[in-house]
Amino acid sequence: MTPTILGLCGSLRTQSYNRKLLNQAVQLFGPCSYQEISLNLPLYDGDLEDRDGIPEQVQHLADAIKSADGIIVVGPEYNKGLSGALKNGLDWVSRVPGGVWKTKPVAVMSAASGRSGGETAQYMLRHCLTPFEAQLISAPMVAVANAAQEFDEEGNLTNERYLTAIKGLMAELRYLSEKSH
Repeated sequence: MTPTILGLCGSLRTQSYNRKLLNQAVQLFGPCSYQEISLNLPLYDGDLEDRDGIPEQVQHLADAIKSADGIIVVGPEYNKGLSGALKNGLDWVSRVPGGVWKTKPVAVMSAASGRSGGETAQYMLRHCLTPFEAQLISAPMVAVANAAQEFDEEGNLTNERYLTAIKGLMAELRYLSEKSH
């Protein structure tokens, strides 16, 4: 049976390095049923939630997380932290009853213009995911540094070291995803 993989990109730009990284990872994952959900959500606001409940697009995101066999989360590093879009998505989903992240295999990656490749954002993201009891895959770590030089015109990574790390991470995600369904 083909696993269902969900992709979440913490950058809202269509041509972001993180979206290219996500696409590369899905390609290296191999055969799967894949869906990417946009994190372009309204800012979390308790008054909005009290008045209107959970927004439809947040419920759609939570349902996609719940039905996925595995999840790939990628995100840029903004000012030594994770992006507001990604944190906002996590905050909204945490308000949906049912613990949709619980035991879900999650692969985390980042791409950034700087030398660290977004490591600080990844550490922060892992920290934010911990209370959800997701099954975070700890290695290999994929943090693409100097991202502008690492992708070709078609959006593919050209560095074998990164490709090897992504293949290893996706192999672990595949193993855990197939085991979970």
